[in-house]
Amino acid sequence: MKTSRALFERAKKRIAGGVNSPVRAFSAVGGEPVFFARGEGPFLFGADGERYIDYVCSWGALIHGHAHPQIVSAAEEQVKKGLGFGAPTELECEFAEAIARAMPVMEKMRAVSSGTEAAMSALRLARGFSGREKIIKFAGCYHGHSDSLLVAAGSGALTFGAPSSAGVTEGAAKDTVVLPYNDAQTVADAFARRGNEIAAVIVEPIAGNMNLVIPSREFLIALRELCDKFGAVLIFDEVMTGFRVSRGGAQQLFNVRPDLCCLGKVVGGGLPAAVFGGRADIMKNLAPGGDVYQAGTLSGNPLALAAGLAALRLTEEDGFYESLAQKTESLTADLNAAAEKAGVHFCAQSAGGMFGIYFRKTPPQNFAEAQECDSAAFAKFHQKMLARGIYLAPSQYEASFLGSAHAAEELTETAAIAAAVLGDLTSP
Repeated sequence: MKTSRALFERAKKRIAGGVNSPVRAFSAVGGEPVFFARGEGPFLFGADGERYIDYVCSWGALIHGHAHPQIVSAAEEQVKKGLGFGAPTELECEFAEAIARAMPVMEKMRAVSSGTEAAMSALRLARGFSGREKIIKFAGCYHGHSDSLLVAAGSGALTFGAPSSAGVTEGAAKDTVVLPYNDAQTVADAFARRGNEIAAVIVEPIAGNMNLVIPSREFLIALRELCDKFGAVLIFDEVMTGFRVSRGGAQQLFNVRPDLCCLGKVVGGGLPAAVFGGRADIMKNLAPGGDVYQAGTLSGNPLALAAGLAALRLTEEDGFYESLAQKTESLTADLNAAAEKAGVHFCAQSAGGMFGIYFRKTPPQNFAEAQECDSAAFAKFHQKMLARGIYLAPSQYEASFLGSAHAAEELTETAAIAAAVLGDLTSP
């Protein structure tokens, strides 16, 4: 870690906080961030040459592992043709067609460069389409850092939110209602009181930003029915779950169809790309065909789309998602067995290629329960796992990931190390 420490000190001189995204600073788990030099398959290699089994996977984007040959080859071929044109390409057609084959809701779509852009644009479109201003989001769900989404819950279940970040004005937050996840009744109450003002409900159909929180299907069905009843737009933020929990995303797993959907991470193949789309009658309101404006110089960048299209094609292989889910379930089962043997208040669960680990007896159902997890125990666990070559997200509020590159050997090694670490946590 000597080189990483020196690089972190160097970074802090010119980069705000020393990192280009806050969670990378390791503030939640103590210690200092690892600076990485390269990745290969399921492994990351630190600046000092140390090897880690990677369960962050670029925050879920690398479903095929690091430097997959077919993705690298696709990117290399595009580099030879040009890095970007700021103009249409055939790749954009192929990319959109590949997404539409997997997700029927994506009748029309628009490529952007980040999940934040996708969610921000989808909400603007929903407001423009509905002619309304209010939106509902859920505590613990993260939809990017646009102003209207950096909102904390108000003092009561039906009050409008307040800014949760300095620099966000009360005006930007005033039209956002924040409700508890997995609680259909509070959503019904909000619609009963303000239904004719609500433009959209935006939700992670499987939450990954308060750790992995799996909703009841009844909750998602209730959102669908309420939006239908009151004429609001239902937006699924599948930036994390799209092409990650199944080929058709969480909407396929739960058989609940949104009106609009946001995608990111996997669809870029490791490069910056995202998409929002959905019903054609809503999407037609985007400029240039409609009066809802959205634009981006690097939207549909051919380099990112070439990598993303290669990644999507790899997921079309027979049995891809069945294998991914089985491996993830196997790992979480081993973790749960180790915790039971060690007598630790710890549990794990999975959804497709995502998994969550929690220092509590049962998996959380909402953000309030996620906050009950033992953060000090997680920090110790993270530090000890890292020291033994297992790279987990440096926050108890982040889901973990694995991909097709993780083999039985890596999963067995991880489970054995976790068993030892959990045992250490109970030692006097």
